[in-house]
Amino acid sequence: MQNLKRVPKFKSRSEEFKFWSTHNLTDFVDISKGKRVIFTRLKPTEKTTSIRLPVYLMQELKLLANKIGIPYQSLMKVYLAERVKHELKFAGK
Repeated sequence: MQNLKRVPKFKSRSEEFKFWSTHNLTDFVDISKGKRVIFTRLKPTEKTTSIRLPVYLMQELKLLANKIGIPYQSLMKVYLAERVKHELKFAGK
């Protein structure tokens, strides 16, 4: 059996995130003893929101989504995620 390190106590979620971003789980947990489970009561990680858009913009989004073959809400999420990523990339410069 390998010598496992002790997982430290964390003061915050961000401290825990930073720790696990730089450490390997296998140094702390014997994963060979793990069991497969299904979490049936997990809540979705999405948040419903409403936004008012001009009618023409909604029509154009739906037209584009139809041409691509995906739901318009999925297209909106893709566009929004790409733009946010772009803005964050250049916000630090």
